[in-house]
Amino acid sequence: MTARPLISVFSVSGDKSGETPLPAVMTAPLRPDIVQFVHTNMNKNKRQAYAVSIYAGKMPSAHSWGTGRAVARIPRVGGGGTSRSGQGAFGNMCRGGRMFAPTKTWRKWHKKINITQKRYAVASALAATAIPALVMARGHVIDEVPEIPLVVENSLESTSKTSSGKELLAAIGAYDDVEKAANSKQIRAGKGKMRNRRHTIRRGPLIIYAEKDGLEFGFRNFPGVEMCCVDRLNLLQLAPGGHMGRFCIWSQAAIEKLDQIYGEGEGKKRIPTCAMTNADLARLINSDEIQSVLNSKKDPPKVYPDKRNAVSKVDALEAIDPFAAKARKEATEAMRKSKKEDRLARRRGIRKERKQFKETGKSFYSQVSQQGSVCENGFALE
Repeated sequence: MTARPLISVFSVSGDKSGETPLPAVMTAPLRPDIVQFVHTNMNKNKRQAYAVSIYAGKMPSAHSWGTGRAVARIPRVGGGGTSRSGQGAFGNMCRGGRMFAPTKTWRKWHKKINITQKRYAVASALAATAIPALVMARGHVIDEVPEIPLVVENSLESTSKTSSGKELLAAIGAYDDVEKAANSKQIRAGKGKMRNRRHTIRRGPLIIYAEKDGLEFGFRNFPGVEMCCVDRLNLLQLAPGGHMGRFCIWSQAAIEKLDQIYGEGEGKKRIPTCAMTNADLARLINSDEIQSVLNSKKDPPKVYPDKRNAVSKVDALEAIDPFAAKARKEATEAMRKSKKEDRLARRRGIRKERKQFKETGKSFYSQVSQQGSVCENGFALE
């Protein structure tokens, strides 16, 4: 960049009092994937070790009964006279037994993070604080804020009274975000409410200073408001939850000091550069410069339909010789009709034969019925 835009500097009364150049680190590329990764690992470095007691579930006196008694070989409580005797013990599947793989305090709690990645994440989070859309997307109320990034003159660092801090925040339009954080306070769901984490609250503005001259006393009573020195920028504060776009209030000295921390030169942190200066990939591919050196579009290979057998397929024969196809159809139809006539003649013959037998049966039955009862004169045989 040959020239950098200027950002406004506001007084404690909310009026514009000057301008200052935008720090070069504010133009760093936005990498939410790196910010999320670094935040996830950094957030693990404040955990406290916990573990169950090494004696939990191992207190009873128990031993296995061995084989041959048609019971499992799990250790069993000894003795008698009580329901506890003979019950399984020690195993994670037993009532009153230890847990599976009991937790230990020597678990690997902390994570090492690449220094370059941490610096990349902080630079990316700083750049996101200068984009109003990302700040609003993160949930901050900045409707009355005159400009993002919001820079206040150095008298901000000497605000030592809460009343003065409230007037300053109201003058620059940042008090709405403080009220939003205050109204979000609620009791935590779960057991954390019993462990000195009773309430949850949203994050408000982050005040970044170069030298604190009573600043910590003027803003420490506002819910959600945090303070940070520009020499010790923390990703956990710049991107809470791994989400970029924290609403930051800068002192003029703090934002000017960013050019002393980031940039080219000895003792400065390198500013990450974009992998692509123009991220519009479609425009690049369709540009005349690239299209002029590309090969012309190749025609797809011709797809031929499967060859159909004209011997067995009449429609395939019809495409070759319509007359032969017609003759075959006629022959097929004649064969079908002849078979139908033969089948009908055979069925008629069967029906006629059955009808003849039926007439014979009826005549025999009528003749026998006229003879009377065969037992009328007893069973004597003559």
